[in-house]
Amino acid sequence: MQIVKAEVVPLELKLCHPVRMAGIPQIDSVTAVFVHLVTQEGRDAWGCGVAHPDLNNQQPGEVLEACYKAAEMVPDLHPLDIECSLSKLMPILQPTPAALCAFDLAFHDLLGLAAGMPLYRLLGGYRNKIQTSATVPLGDVKESVDIARMRVHHGFRMLKIKGGVDPQEDIQRVQAIHRALPDIILRLDADGGYSVQDALDITRMLGDGLEMLEQPTAIGDLDGLLQVTRHSTLPVLADQCISGPKSALDLVIDHYADGFSIKIGACGGLNHARQMDGIARAVGLVMMVSCLIEPALLTAAGLSFALSSPSIGYADLDGYLDLENDPTLPGFQLVDGWLVATDVPGLGCTVEL
Repeated sequence: MQIVKAEVVPLELKLCHPVRMAGIPQIDSVTAVFVHLVTQEGRDAWGCGVAHPDLNNQQPGEVLEACYKAAEMVPDLHPLDIECSLSKLMPILQPTPAALCAFDLAFHDLLGLAAGMPLYRLLGGYRNKIQTSATVPLGDVKESVDIARMRVHHGFRMLKIKGGVDPQEDIQRVQAIHRALPDIILRLDADGGYSVQDALDITRMLGDGLEMLEQPTAIGDLDGLLQVTRHSTLPVLADQCISGPKSALDLVIDHYADGFSIKIGACGGLNHARQMDGIARAVGLVMMVSCLIEPALLTAAGLSFALSSPSIGYADLDGYLDLENDPTLPGFQLVDGWLVATDVPGLGCTVEL
């Protein structure tokens, strides 16, 4: 097998509704960079990365430039020796995790196609489905309840409520959603917006109403995260302060959190995600596979990883649902809030560009 062509296709993905998160401006769209590998035998493999300066600190122009440079080298690389091929591309791709992710996924997709197996089975095949949360973005109490009801109407039984701007209003929002939907599992994601005292007050006030608290303190405030973890009545997960294997190792050494979130699109792809999985499993931490605002192709990679390992206890893989112009036709299914894999080889997606 030989790769005869590597194409790079950027696309602006627009959101059906603007997204508001603590600490960043409103997001109306993100840039996705798709990588298309074609082999001499006619196999088509796809990968992608997402770039947004406020969402994941990735500049679209820099990601695109790195992808174009890497694409020139790809026909000289072995299509199935993923570690070797990615190591040769690393000097170009390492400074831009979104670009690294795009090529990492394309090579993994090609491996699954060559083997005739779905990627989740090649990675471990621990299960074939996982329940995911759906996001309730920042908003006032009534708006939050209305969106929560809509998500539940669409089959979700697990909601992640965005917070971090006004702790008292966040308490009111969570309580109102819990009253309206008492049988639904709720998570609260502060996106680094709380002080230590705010976070601990919230855990005391909300008690059993929440399953977990995600990234309560600022990205650089690991001491604050540690204090919340030690005194919280809820499990505390780190998110934005984890960017790859090295930061994951730093976090677990001193047990700064009870677990951490892995975003395939933020950490650089499946190779790095699997290294982070090994770190978490070695010390018994629970992990959540999460997402950016991303096309379904990237979500398929997150799902493949989430299904591969027993140490992954949570999934938050809804980042593709509110995109207007996603060119991906996913092979996985969404059934009553559960993401269910199929036996389509590779990532299992078709991309129409």
